[in-house]
Amino acid sequence: MKLYGYFRSSAAYRVRIALALKGLSFENIPVNLVPGVSEQLSEAYRAVNPQGRVPFYEDGAVAISQSPAILEYLEETYPDVPLLPNGTADRAVVRQLASLVGCDIHPLNNLSVLQTLKRDFDASQSAIDVWYHKWIVEGFSAFEALIAKTAGAYCYGDAPTLADIYLVPQVWNARRFKVPLEAFPTIVRVDKACNELAAFIEAAPENQPDAPKEQG
Repeated sequence: MKLYGYFRSSAAYRVRIALALKGLSFENIPVNLVPGVSEQLSEAYRAVNPQGRVPFYEDGAVAISQSPAILEYLEETYPDVPLLPNGTADRAVVRQLASLVGCDIHPLNNLSVLQTLKRDFDASQSAIDVWYHKWIVEGFSAFEALIAKTAGAYCYGDAPTLADIYLVPQVWNARRFKVPLEAFPTIVRVDKACNELAAFIEAAPENQPDAPKEQG
């Protein structure tokens, strides 16, 4: 297995968590997204993934982009550690939570969007931060209300699911952009519980081979 990603990519982070939870070993291939380097736009990487984004996942002859598709593939192909509950209605609720992050929060705050705001609309960093905070707070407000009814130790009961896999990278990004989280106690509690698990620790951005190392 190979996973092309970037240590700070939320979408790649999701896939790393899922692979770790399922106990699947993979080759981690960094793709540097830093503006000015932008390896994802290189001819060499576009030959791998024509969309020029991360993550991109390979499992033998299987080659998939887009984290939702990769996660569903992993769930169906390697079901021994499930990331969805058993019941149809329960699975729909977990997918709802994952989609709230994956469809309504993350795309509006993705690197390409933030770069476009700066480059094409002359947005200042302070204006970009306001934009980023708005969509986090709006999305987390809904997410908090939903998991206040479903959470056990994690977002949906007492086992990690796709909902946690989507939430934790978004909380990491929220903290990076200094979004206050006091209004979201259930989110904060669940995030803490997840980050005490080995799989989430292993998948964390700071533990990736392309993460900047602290200078001693």
